[in-house]
Amino acid sequence: MEFFNSALGKNITFVRPEYFIISGFIGIPNISYYYVFLFFVYIVSVLGNTAVMAIIYLDHRLRTPKYIVVFNLAFVDLCGSSALVPKVLDIFLFNHQYIPYADCLAFLFFCYTSLSMQVLNLVALSYDRLIAIIYPLHYQVKVTHRFMLSLIACFWVFVITVVLIAVGLLTRLSFCKSVVINSYFCDHGPIYRMACNDNKPNDVLTLFLIVLILWLPLTFILFSYSCIGYALSKVATVHERVKAFKTCTAHLSLVVIYFVPILVTFTMTSKISPNARILNLSLTSVFPPMLNPIIYVLQTQEIKESMKKILQFRKQSKMTVKREIMK
Repeated sequence: MEFFNSALGKNITFVRPEYFIISGFIGIPNISYYYVFLFFVYIVSVLGNTAVMAIIYLDHRLRTPKYIVVFNLAFVDLCGSSALVPKVLDIFLFNHQYIPYADCLAFLFFCYTSLSMQVLNLVALSYDRLIAIIYPLHYQVKVTHRFMLSLIACFWVFVITVVLIAVGLLTRLSFCKSVVINSYFCDHGPIYRMACNDNKPNDVLTLFLIVLILWLPLTFILFSYSCIGYALSKVATVHERVKAFKTCTAHLSLVVIYFVPILVTFTMTSKISPNARILNLSLTSVFPPMLNPIIYVLQTQEIKESMKKILQFRKQSKMTVKREIMK
């Protein structure tokens, strides 16, 4: 406890700047085109995730434990993109790189909460696939609506708590050297490393969160698919194996899209330039929310069938209205 409250009982004045400056990319010509590209990615993300949420809400057959997680994933993607992209565009396209201290911490909170929840949603989906394939006869008992809603609620409480702790630890730091954040948003790592007082608690919490929100979820997902692969290897026919594996392809695609760029960035931190790091992390933040709904629509049979029925219903409704008008 004393370690995390090193300033307790000491007459220390915290130097909190009025604002931070987001540096963004340095020395890249015509970078504004990249931000315009992010804007179009954001529009596709909003439309796609809204569509997935609407389909799940409108089709009562999709109100299953699995699609509770898919709905939550679409909601998190929508919130995360809306918290990040419009602000990034405002900062760099309209030259508002000076962000008030409190606004920057709020920006950090919403971005990190969304990114963390994306990972935990993938954990929930991997658990769903694990039980569905290994214990198909017990699936209805083990994976219920109540269980999945409770799991998602626990994930939200956990993520909000740890991100609030991270933000709270930032408020005990003094910034007397620099206020320039070498990132494209109010990034936790670059902020606490600028502090001129003891930032060890922030460093410890960062390592703890990397393990808890990156490596443990990835380990669980890999373990789940190892068990799934072993279970499928015992299935008698190739057709049955392929049919079972197809139910996992959408989730596996999401895992690859989310984890690979992050792992590349973290393992090559010392070898890649700051601009390359910003490019990689910014694309990692905006691409999964855009691709997730596309993947689920294209690779999930239930959603494709639901979309067809909704479109057919709309066509029939329009034809009925035209006939009534003609009369």
